[in-house]
Amino acid sequence: MLKRILAVILSLTMIIAALSACKSKSGPASPSQDESSEAVGNTLSGDDLAFQKFPEVVEVHIGQSVSATDTLPEGKSVDNNQYTDYLLENFNIKVVCDWTAASGNDYQQKVALCIASNTLPDGMAVPRQYMLKAEKSGQLYDISSLFQQYASSQVKTVMDSTGGRAYEDVTFDSKQVAIPAVEVETGGVQVLNIRQDWLDKYGLEVPRTLKDIENVAKVFMEKKPAGEDTVAIAGPDKNGKCYSDFLDSGTTSCGFDLAFSANDAYPGFWVTDENNKVSYGSLSGNTRKTIETLADWYAKGYIDREMGTRDSSIELINSGKVGMYFGAWWMPGYGTGDAYRNDPNANWQSYPIYTDDNKWNVKMGSTTTGYTIMSKDCTKDQIKAMIIMSNVLLRDESKFDVSEQPLGFWPIRNLMAPADECEYTYHELIDVLDGKKKAEDYAGASSAYKLLASDVSVVKETVPGYKTGKQLSVQDFNMDNFGNFQRMYSLLVGDRPYATVPADKKVYSTVYSQTKTMESKWSNLKAMEDEVVMKIITGKSGIDKFDELVKNWKSEGGDTITQEVQDLN
Repeated sequence: MLKRILAVILSLTMIIAALSACKSKSGPASPSQDESSEAVGNTLSGDDLAFQKFPEVVEVHIGQSVSATDTLPEGKSVDNNQYTDYLLENFNIKVVCDWTAASGNDYQQKVALCIASNTLPDGMAVPRQYMLKAEKSGQLYDISSLFQQYASSQVKTVMDSTGGRAYEDVTFDSKQVAIPAVEVETGGVQVLNIRQDWLDKYGLEVPRTLKDIENVAKVFMEKKPAGEDTVAIAGPDKNGKCYSDFLDSGTTSCGFDLAFSANDAYPGFWVTDENNKVSYGSLSGNTRKTIETLADWYAKGYIDREMGTRDSSIELINSGKVGMYFGAWWMPGYGTGDAYRNDPNANWQSYPIYTDDNKWNVKMGSTTTGYTIMSKDCTKDQIKAMIIMSNVLLRDESKFDVSEQPLGFWPIRNLMAPADECEYTYHELIDVLDGKKKAEDYAGASSAYKLLASDVSVVKETVPGYKTGKQLSVQDFNMDNFGNFQRMYSLLVGDRPYATVPADKKVYSTVYSQTKTMESKWSNLKAMEDEVVMKIITGKSGIDKFDELVKNWKSEGGDTITQEVQDLN
């Protein structure tokens, strides 16, 4: 009995300590502090106001996610490093970290506890479901007017680049309750990557449809350009997925999103039809049709036989044995750099794939991927400070040495990039290569496209073989500075399709966050879905199991969830 009593006391003590850690230690600022700040603000406007230095120190208490792989030099800490020093010295913003938690589940559990106990620190960066919970419980500050007043021109450019979607994601009842992290639009777009040198060797045309891909795969497996270990189409490895979903909407590496889109299918997404009716894309007839096609390809030996069990599909691609894979814009450069070290003539090229009626359908990721939320108990100066911190990160990110102090230690860091950053950069690089513009034209310019000046300064030396009107090949690139090569190859080859070919249809998920029933049911439903789809494609189950999946999914909570999503639409 005594042990049980002691255990209860210990548990209560731990809970109280955790709740205390959640609670912001900052008391309300004195009226004079806010008034002093207002007085300075009244004399400034525009970006002068967005980057103002407070007349007195403003203390901001935060909760911080910390990656297990990121470290700081001895003597440095989460609230004592180059970033916090920079904010204090230049803006009189003092960051105090009330608590840290490991990135992922540990951090999310800590955030959930703070929301449940109504003990938010001044600011945190959180996933969408936690922003929604805090908003519904009335714990967030309405930052609408202060954001419009203090957000920098660069931040506003990023927000405006989404066509209003970024504001919509953080606005409820006409109140903006968070600063969103804005993702590049092309981050959710998948393209076909193919060995152009293999196509040229066998006199093959670039595939445009799924049938074309099958015909090319057939030739690759017959001719075996990489020997007996040739793989026509790489698939997801043991840590990968067959397709992206609404909770993890960035495109998959070696998954099959593009193949599904070519059949007008969008598994993993909630799709709203022309009558405003919501359905779950994984259950559609076109999804069934595509799974059946992939199963046929696998049975014929076109898709990697170790799909779903291989340790790394990227290593397989880098080994030179793969002819085709589906992936994001960055995969041909950043993702598979060793492919060129192993074979400098591996001419990977990226292309869209069309429907049989010549339409390019694109599955789009979430416009926003994270959210800086601020407690309703903050003072105006604390809200201003956190908006300024966001302005400074976007403007000054390139100034910091991240080799010993990773950027992940920036307090309440949310990445912001214009939705069209990759496409805009692509066209500016081409203009410089064509001689229409000079790299010097971009020097010192303040822009939301924060890497553009650096990119244009290296493009000519990185792509010496460029000729106007000629499609770039790997032989046109200089690999001496391999980092520059990877970035230029990703932008000029990997993002070429999305930068130069208008998509005929862009499909967004109706929601990118969980409903109430999902919190208890979704993990089991998704696990069931993933298992059945993988088994059908790899021949361990027949296509009839898809119909069984649909029935079970609906009866085990799916119908309830669908109605919840419909109610949100």
